[in-house]
Amino acid sequence: MSPPATAIPIEQPPAFLGVSRSATGRVWRDRLDPRGAARALAIAQRYQLPEMLARVLAGRNVEIDAVEDFLDPTIRRLLPDPYSVTQMEAAATRLADAVLNTEQVAIFGDYDVDGATSAALLAWHLRHCGLDPLIHIPDRIFEGYGPNVEAVRMLAGKGATLLVTVDCGTTSLAPLAEAKRLGLSVVVIDHHQCGDELPVVDAMVNPNRPDDLSGLGHLAAVGLVFVTLVALNRELRARGFWTAERPQPDLLNMLHHVALGTVADVAPLIGLNRAFVAKGLIAMRRRDHVGHTALMDVARLNGPPDAFHLGFMLGPRINAGGRIGRADLGVRLLLESDISEAAKIAAELDRLNAERRVIEQMAEAQAEAEALAALGFEDKGSVVVTASEGWHPGVVGLVASRLKEKFSRPAFAIALEPGGIGTGSGRSIPGVDLGKAVRQAVSDGLLLKGGGHAMAAGVTLRKEKLAEFRAYIEAALAADVAKSRHANELYIDGAVSARAVTPELVATLNRAGPFGSGNPEPVLALPSHQLVYADEVGQAHLRLRFKSGDGAIVNGIAFRSIGQKLGNALQDNRGQPLHVAGCLTVDRWQGSERVQLRVTDVAVPDPGPAVIR
Repeated sequence: MSPPATAIPIEQPPAFLGVSRSATGRVWRDRLDPRGAARALAIAQRYQLPEMLARVLAGRNVEIDAVEDFLDPTIRRLLPDPYSVTQMEAAATRLADAVLNTEQVAIFGDYDVDGATSAALLAWHLRHCGLDPLIHIPDRIFEGYGPNVEAVRMLAGKGATLLVTVDCGTTSLAPLAEAKRLGLSVVVIDHHQCGDELPVVDAMVNPNRPDDLSGLGHLAAVGLVFVTLVALNRELRARGFWTAERPQPDLLNMLHHVALGTVADVAPLIGLNRAFVAKGLIAMRRRDHVGHTALMDVARLNGPPDAFHLGFMLGPRINAGGRIGRADLGVRLLLESDISEAAKIAAELDRLNAERRVIEQMAEAQAEAEALAALGFEDKGSVVVTASEGWHPGVVGLVASRLKEKFSRPAFAIALEPGGIGTGSGRSIPGVDLGKAVRQAVSDGLLLKGGGHAMAAGVTLRKEKLAEFRAYIEAALAADVAKSRHANELYIDGAVSARAVTPELVATLNRAGPFGSGNPEPVLALPSHQLVYADEVGQAHLRLRFKSGDGAIVNGIAFRSIGQKLGNALQDNRGQPLHVAGCLTVDRWQGSERVQLRVTDVAVPDPGPAVIR
């Protein structure tokens, strides 16, 4: 009898700087394996690029022949024929008919940033064509997500003959059936995952429908609206609509909207999305759009915006209107041409955003306590599901995101209404498809409504089904969560000393941007730097200073770290040497600029000498 076969152990690469367990419980890994390091060397030599930039490019799987295109992504080169998207030609034809017949068009958008920018972009174009479209953004609390029968009837009553849904509509079977019954034509422009049944409409432009082969499933809805308008321009040109007196609008001048919606919706910054955001940021830096300029001013953004600012400063303010204020404020701001009126709307969004933060913090504290009690000292459980009466439905997505970050597992936060209905949001971790599990829960009757995509989902359920849903989602995701959490690693792009942290280094690394989902910011490590200063600043942040062996100093900031593992480790190791990991940013304050490290992790060095690989 032959001996039983045994698995050959797979040798793990050594931990970066020897960090096998950091303050946040992660293993540090070199982002480049030997093959990637060889590609980085080849990139540096062929294009005469700095070594660190070449490492960043190789770490994002940029092939040697694709380097120049990656560093300068252009829409002209990356935009495919719009008609490669299923039913795009039908959508462009129906929109062109509406323009030529001067029809009343109604735009139905989502209440988030992607929905607001999508609705604003489409409305701007239709106005340029001579139409005055109706715009309806549903109230998050009273109407919920997506088209509803009452709103459809209201728009039909105002004379609409064509209903265009943006960033919603894919799963709205009954409301869109009502629209058809009332005689409306319907065009859906959406990017959310599809269920088994699609609505019966004139055209459904969704690159995530099963019969679409365009490869544009990574686009946010606003990017898809842009592609649709390219097709519409072409259709109108073929019909002789554009003349010297009525020139074709330049869509490239409206990439502000596309960049903001793409980043705020956490669409992966790959392919066409990279070009949208890169060129959109250039447009925003011109400060020639009234609404965007007012938003940047009220957010106190006094330097050139980058993707980080769009995601964490501008996007949340647009979102605040849909979360706890008037849902249409964001669209109104983006369509406003009067400077003083734009300033008023932006100020109101800023006020609502501050109010939203207070509401969110209260709910977050309750949710964390509930999650800690459920997980216990053993930290058992694959998914966090929290629910409470009194939570504002507009902040549950933010609370779920915080829970996901704190507990490193998918998380749901559900606001329970007095009538026994709960409305909530879930956020996931890489490798765990939340949208798929939620759609299955709808099919199995556990949820009244639900949908989304891999990393985020929305749910509506009856209070009495909460325990059953909690057990279901735990069982459905346990294996994937275990696999994902087992690989709890932080990938490092390279190591530098404080002396090398300069504005020139930041500018060099930014050539590989814009950074975000799908194109992560470079993470650099400072080996064995002494923590010479750590003090609380703002809302639970730590302001830091690290000193290298040659006496050079680098400033740092650890956001929302007070009371967390990272903040505890920093406060407990004042004056001590630490391996530090984070992303470099330029901090602008009162006209001066300085580089700082946005710290994401630290580790206590081994007693032996650290080796920079």
